[in-house]
Amino acid sequence: MKKVRKINLKKRLRKNRVRAKLFGTADRPRASLFRSNKFLHIQLIDDQKGHTIVSAFSKKGVKEALKLGEKIAELAKKAGVKSVLLDRGPYKYHGQVKTVSEGIKNSGIKI
Repeated sequence: MKKVRKINLKKRLRKNRVRAKLFGTADRPRASLFRSNKFLHIQLIDDQKGHTIVSAFSKKGVKEALKLGEKIAELAKKAGVKSVLLDRGPYKYHGQVKTVSEGIKNSGIKI
């Protein structure tokens, strides 16, 4: 198996493993994280109704990731959300993903 296919297979398996355990509700939505080459996107999703409650994005980087976590926490508080489930997708829990999570926790939202 080529190296790229093996990496993509591992990502797909990790994403499915993480996602299978999470289901967002109106009281505790799923915080879905996506990393592109330039930006970090996060959205709070109510899986029961199938719609996004709030969303935000910022440029990549650890400092910007912390600000993004704080920003999504403020938007969540305005929407009446007190707790979220972090859906990290195929990404490992370190670096920017961990920093976004810490930004949300530091703003008073329970993960």
